[in-house]
Amino acid sequence: MFDDLDVRALSRRPGAKWSRAQPGVLPAWIAEMDFPPAPAVREALLRCVEDDLGYPSWDGRAEENPLRTAFAERMRARHGWQPDPAHVREFTDINQGLQAVLNVATRPGDGVVVHTPTYPPFLETIASMGRRTHAVPYTPDGDGWTFDADRLDRELREGTSRVLLLVNPHNPTGRVLDPEELRALARLALRHDLLVVADEVHADLVHEPHRHIPFASLGDEVAARTVTLTSATKTFNVPGVRCAVAHVGAAGVREALARPTHLYGEPNTFGVAATLAAWEQGEAWLAELRQVLARNAALVRGGLPAGVGYRMPQATFLAWLDCREPGLEPDPFTFFRDKARVLLNDGRAFGPGGEGFVRLNFATSRSILEDILRRIRESLT
Repeated sequence: MFDDLDVRALSRRPGAKWSRAQPGVLPAWIAEMDFPPAPAVREALLRCVEDDLGYPSWDGRAEENPLRTAFAERMRARHGWQPDPAHVREFTDINQGLQAVLNVATRPGDGVVVHTPTYPPFLETIASMGRRTHAVPYTPDGDGWTFDADRLDRELREGTSRVLLLVNPHNPTGRVLDPEELRALARLALRHDLLVVADEVHADLVHEPHRHIPFASLGDEVAARTVTLTSATKTFNVPGVRCAVAHVGAAGVREALARPTHLYGEPNTFGVAATLAAWEQGEAWLAELRQVLARNAALVRGGLPAGVGYRMPQATFLAWLDCREPGLEPDPFTFFRDKARVLLNDGRAFGPGGEGFVRLNFATSRSILEDILRRIRESLT
C-alpha cells in the first residue's frame, strides 16, 4: 500500500499538497503524506456516511465525548502517563487549540518561548495575536540539534515571557528531546512560572532508538502547568477531518476555556470517528508506516547531492535540508521549484535559523521519492 502510488492519480487530488503544484512539479512540501489512510479509518468514515449524519450522542455534553477516554488510554498504554480524561477537551486542530490557550492565558506583549526554526503557523499565531516570539535557537550539534538552556534561563530572568511553546518532536528538524533536556525545561518552567503548551502531534512517528516522553508526565507540578496538544491527523494522514485534543492540566486555563460554552466549537462526527478508529484499530498500519518512513529517511541521506546538509530526523517524515554550502542562498526554495521541478517548503517561513534551508516531505512511495532526489541532484550538476 505504501509503495503502490501513481503520480497521475495523486496529481488529480483536489487537496492543497498536489493541487498547488504546477504541472510537472513534484510536491514534497506540506506535512501531509501521500499514503491512503489506514483501512480502519476509511471504514469508520464510510460508516458515518451510511449510518447517521445527525447530531452525535455527545453533542452538548462534551464530557461524554469518547475521545477523552481514548486519549487517556492511549497515553497510558504507549507512554505510561495517566492523564485525567476530565481534563481533556476537543478542538478542530492544533492551531485552534494554541490560539484558544494563548487567548485566555496571555495578554498582548507577552512573550512566547519557542525553539526556532519552527512550524510557520505557530509564528503567525504569536504575531497575529500581538504576542512576542522569544526565540530559542536550535543549533547544529554533530548529527543532531541542540539548544542552550543556560542562556534561556538568563533571558527569562530579564524578560516578560509567560508561555513555553514546546514542539516535541520538533518540526522542522525532527529533534526528539531526551529526558535530561525535558527535565531542564521543566525546571525553567517552574522557576520562571511559565505555562507550557506542548505540541506532541508527531509523537507516534519517533524513529528507533529514540523515545517520546510526554512533557506532562514529568511530575504533578509540571502537569499542573502544562497543556498537551495532539491529534491523529499527522500520524494517520487525515488532516482534513479537523480534530485535535488538548489535555489541560493547568486548572486556571481549563476553567477559562469552559466559558462561554460554544466559543471554540467542537470537532465534527467525521473527525471523532476517524480519530477513534486510528487510535483503537490502527496499530498494525502504523507499525508498517514507521518502517517505511525509516527507510525513506535513509534514502534521503543516500540520495542527496554533496554539499546539501542533512541530519537524520529522530522523528517525523520531514527532512530539514541545509542548502547554504551549494551557494543557493537566499532562495533555495525557488531554485529547486524552477530548476529541479520539486516543490519544497521555504525555510525562511520557519523563522530565525531558517535562512538557506528547505524542508522536504519524504512520506511518499520509494519511486516518487527517488525521482524527487534525482531531480535535486541533477539540478546541481
